[in-house]
Amino acid sequence: MDPEISISTVIRSHEDPRKVIDSIMGLFPQWTPSSNPVVQKFPNNREDIEISGTAESLDNVLSILRDNRVLDTALDAMSMNIGDGKTTFSLSRQSALVGKVSFVLDGIPLGGTMEICLQGEDLGIWLEQQTWHVGRDTVPRSVGDDLAMSDRGEPMEWFD
Repeated sequence: MDPEISISTVIRSHEDPRKVIDSIMGLFPQWTPSSNPVVQKFPNNREDIEISGTAESLDNVLSILRDNRVLDTALDAMSMNIGDGKTTFSLSRQSALVGKVSFVLDGIPLGGTMEICLQGEDLGIWLEQQTWHVGRDTVPRSVGDDLAMSDRGEPMEWFD
């Protein structure tokens, strides 16, 4: 069963809400934001605004990851915070604006981030299935295995 997908982001006072929403919808075309902030001229006195919403699937994101042949990296990044039927990870909004998927492991990059939360039963198994590729016939992978990248995003050595 597919997990529930929640997406949230913070729109800073200097950011154009339309571009922020467009960046998220570039990866999650069916995403529906909780609100549609008014565009104001800069400079403005607007406070930071958090918007969130749900998406129906990760199909578009997984397709991009598959096309770029980074499914093992995706498995590691999406499962780093997995526990109790839930996982969270961050994606770069700037990359999303041009149709790319870039995982953010720490800090806030130029252009900001979107936070993705997946909730569901057997989430680790679901992530393994969604990121499966034929190379896993030779080098099997699973959530949290010894081949996972480090918490800093550095690769582990697979072969001596």
